[in-house]
Amino acid sequence: WSFGDYFKTEAIEWAWELLTSVWGIDGSRLHATYFEGDPAEGLEPENEARDLWLKILPPERVHPGNKKDNFWEMGDTGPCGPCSEIHIDLTPDKSGAALVNAGDARVIEIWNLVFIQFNRASDGQLSPLPAKHVDTGMGFERVSSVLQGMQAGRLGKFSNYDTDVFTPIFAAIQKVTGAGKYEGLLEDSQEGKASDAVMRDVTYRVIADHIRTLTFALTDGATPSNEGRGYVLRRILRRAVRYGRQYFNMTRPFLCELVPVVTETMAGAFPELKTAHGDKNVDRVSEIIRDEEASFGKTLDRGIALFEDAAAYASKHHHGRISGEDAFKMHDTFGFPIDLTELMAEERGLTVNIGEYERLMEAARERARAGGSNVEMIAELLNIPKEHLENRTDDSAKYESGSMSAKYLYATGVADDEEWTHHGLIGMVFDRTCFYAEQGGQVGDIGQILFDGRPPLIVKDAKKVGNQVIHLVDPSSLGANDELKFGESATLQVNADVRRPIMSNHTATHILNWALRDTLGDHVMQKGSLVDPDKTRFDLSHNAAISADELARIETLVNDQIDEDMPVYAEEADQKEALQIETLRAVFGEKYPDRVRVVSIGVPVKELLMDPKRDEWMKYSVEFCGGTHVQRTGEIQRFRLIEESAVAKGVRRVTGITGARAREAEKHAERLAQEVESALKKASAAGADAAPLESLFNTLNGELNASELPIVEKSRLRERLGELQEHLKKLKKAQAKASAADVMGKLDDVLASAEQVGDVKICCANLGEAGVEQMRSAADSLRDRAQSAAILLAGVSGDRVVLLAAMTKDLVGKGVKAGDLIREIAPIVGGKGGGRPDMAQGGGEDASKIDEAIAAARTWVSAKLG
Repeated sequence: WSFGDYFKTEAIEWAWELLTSVWGIDGSRLHATYFEGDPAEGLEPENEARDLWLKILPPERVHPGNKKDNFWEMGDTGPCGPCSEIHIDLTPDKSGAALVNAGDARVIEIWNLVFIQFNRASDGQLSPLPAKHVDTGMGFERVSSVLQGMQAGRLGKFSNYDTDVFTPIFAAIQKVTGAGKYEGLLEDSQEGKASDAVMRDVTYRVIADHIRTLTFALTDGATPSNEGRGYVLRRILRRAVRYGRQYFNMTRPFLCELVPVVTETMAGAFPELKTAHGDKNVDRVSEIIRDEEASFGKTLDRGIALFEDAAAYASKHHHGRISGEDAFKMHDTFGFPIDLTELMAEERGLTVNIGEYERLMEAARERARAGGSNVEMIAELLNIPKEHLENRTDDSAKYESGSMSAKYLYATGVADDEEWTHHGLIGMVFDRTCFYAEQGGQVGDIGQILFDGRPPLIVKDAKKVGNQVIHLVDPSSLGANDELKFGESATLQVNADVRRPIMSNHTATHILNWALRDTLGDHVMQKGSLVDPDKTRFDLSHNAAISADELARIETLVNDQIDEDMPVYAEEADQKEALQIETLRAVFGEKYPDRVRVVSIGVPVKELLMDPKRDEWMKYSVEFCGGTHVQRTGEIQRFRLIEESAVAKGVRRVTGITGARAREAEKHAERLAQEVESALKKASAAGADAAPLESLFNTLNGELNASELPIVEKSRLRERLGELQEHLKKLKKAQAKASAADVMGKLDDVLASAEQVGDVKICCANLGEAGVEQMRSAADSLRDRAQSAAILLAGVSGDRVVLLAAMTKDLVGKGVKAGDLIREIAPIVGGKGGGRPDMAQGGGEDASKIDEAIAAARTWVSAKLG
């Protein structure tokens, strides 16, 4: 930006100088545009900019542009003005003049000079600004692709993703996911379906682009949510997760492991990527992304399966259009976002009936606003006969039994066989059940249904619609059961191995709720919860992050009650009487029936009701709850918190695990702590080598980010890894200094052994272990000491060969260019490179060919000097 410092003349001249003289872009490939004027707006052609360009470029490469392309406005009102763009012609024969502003990838805009000289008023009128400004816009990735494509001798064949902006991220993606190598494939379709190789590379690009966006946005303070910019971020993250799951088979959080490589790549220009949030930004961003990935995982698995069924049905019956009913069911019943449904449909060449979807969504919102239920709508979606809506499933056995006999009443969607399968699951209803239907944050039971003489039906979920419990059955388990008769008897069996951890997690949730209030204060209110076999997730009202000390105290309180092996009581009571209990917790805004089920941990409900205001009750957890629980807290075994994060303003989320899973997390943290301490000892030892320690740090940091660990230990481990990182920085700095001194100490020998051709010294040498910066310093020193010299230095940095060429000014004037030399010899070591005429660099993978490359460099320079 220039605020009155300079205007059109300087802006145009300096843009040209930077592009052609400093960066070395071929000026004969550049075109410029200017604003042609707009009589309807009373705007004259931008002749000043045109005339300035005509001093630099021939008329055939200076083009007029209309208001759409060459007049910039920030919005309906405010500062605005004409703009002058610079385009580069990437066609092989520079014949792309007609393609300027035509949307063709062979001629692209790389620069935009906006001359801010007007103000747009609310009535649409333009008036001159008292001071004139310049807003310079440049496509960073585009310029990178041009410069690096030029250096590699592949101008016009380099995409934005072929540059060093993205290649480190691609390398990290391959390492984290184990995917095949990125090959830069852009299109390859047969009958509208992209090949596996193309989708692999598309997935690389999606993940790389999205993790950059997420890292920057989260650094700036944005957070994923269900509203506004937060929802945009959530959609971006979920899109990347979905590509990773679908095409790279990533079933665990992986995006979080890519935050460090984005930071390392971009922190030189954007140091806040490292320094924000008290120098803990990388950990903070990684944790936020990991939380989002984990919570979206199960929804994604189920949603993809449902989408496949809906897509197949749409292709067969609806002319390639997924019904709004299917899209709504995926969103409303299973939590699958509509934008993902649309995106996946587009990839298949399908569409979604958005109009129907929106009508169903609006109907659901109206019912919610009116305080009604979705019973009739869900019943319609599941094809439940209206005459059955008033029937009641007796589910009282869900608290006492894991197996019982029941009478089969009906199945949802039995009009024709295809209707049974296209939604993905079949709903079966019985007169009674021992299955717990999803409610109050607790997921539904899974299990099996046994009919005499037939294979078992696998129950994947249980949901409540009105008074009915719907057992959602996997169609693939039907087999001979498709001839079932209504009224037939069956045995219902709940999967006890899944029910047991759900019960432990639910009881732990109650104790957690009590411990949160005891630790943080009476303002803590439940804002939501999820209880499944793997975890308990609890949302609470609290305005600040929960500190490590507070988290540790909360865990201690919960585990103390577990260790006391307290009895768990559940009894029905009159709602008004129960509300008088001093310690009772209820969800604010929830509507409860006149008779409520009270769950108390440690004291009988009857005793609570006899003296509800006793202060002693504050030591116990008491809640309204219809869920399933353990009989004694000792059955929970162990509780650990693994996550704490913000959900929305004033709402925090904590996630906990119990039993064997909690103990395994503790063991994992203990092992990792031992490895970190061992690494710290190695880093502190005399003669420590940074390279293996850096590899060890990356391994430990990656494992820490990807592992399910107790949050308190995880925080301590991050601190210790931070100390290890500081040790590494000091080691690398010391080793770089020693290496630089070693390199500079070799320069006398390099000059002494230089081949002399006339007045020119050909200085070629293998410097051994040396990085690019050390070699640059060495090349600058050699140029200063030799009046006329052609220099080629080679070395090894890590597992890569590094080549650096430099020429004194007199040789550049004679056509002996460093970039040409690098392009000539880099392939010998299995690499590529390029650069400016006076200095260029390259690299490769075959260190055994360094001497051959040096010999080739001497031959090439000698031939040029002729």
